[in-house]
Amino acid sequence: MSLKKAATLAFAIGALLNAPAFAQKSDTEKGIDRYRELIADGNPAELFDMEGEELWKKKAGPKNASLEKCDLGLGPGVVKGAHVQLPRYFADAGKVQDLELRIAHCMRTLQGIDVKDNAYNKADHKKIIALATYIATASKGMAVAVPQGHPEEKRMYEVGKRAFFYRAGPYDFSCATCHATDNVRIRLQGLPNITQAKPAGEAFTSWPAYRVGNGQLWPMQKRLNDCYRQQRFPEPVYGSEVTVALSVYMGVNGNGVNSLAVPIKR
Repeated sequence: MSLKKAATLAFAIGALLNAPAFAQKSDTEKGIDRYRELIADGNPAELFDMEGEELWKKKAGPKNASLEKCDLGLGPGVVKGAHVQLPRYFADAGKVQDLELRIAHCMRTLQGIDVKDNAYNKADHKKIIALATYIATASKGMAVAVPQGHPEEKRMYEVGKRAFFYRAGPYDFSCATCHATDNVRIRLQGLPNITQAKPAGEAFTSWPAYRVGNGQLWPMQKRLNDCYRQQRFPEPVYGSEVTVALSVYMGVNGNGVNSLAVPIKR
């Protein structure tokens, strides 16, 4: 980062931290957007993207095979455009799968690697994070088009909708408590209204994302699990139906919005 850009970044952060409480949201959001634009230079997600591409093409597992024949919904080996059309129903799996579960399925069937759905961010799941980043990056700028043609896809949308508005836990929270109203935020973090197309699409395609705060690359399922943690709900098992259903709900609501993947976040 150049000295000039570093100075501009420092100014932007200072302006945000010292902004008066009565500042208009539009001004605050402009400052946040400027901050994100500045830190996006040299996004570490690019390293995960490169690793994912290598893993996609590398022969591995007991079957000594690559993932280049993996069908992500657009035909064997087609990566571009796949992310914005997931989750979707896959006949070979007999269920709706999101990007991470579909990668795990291909690792099992093509490479013979026994990926456990409940072992998030351990062993082979670290590879899934890199692969998801590679696949999501290939669809950047493309319009979200999560399908609803199969009965299971429609059912999962309804399950996701019910889960989104379901209130429970010690604080009587739901996903909708934070994400069903326009123009609200927590501290400096905007809270997108997932019931509306543009914010839903942008939120849906904002994951995977590199988080500066903890130096980690988070895929969608990890982000959803963290939302449940903040609601003080029991954390869902990785790969559980509710996480996939929430992704379907978010994605369908955001259909037509261009993908932002893979961004950098605070």
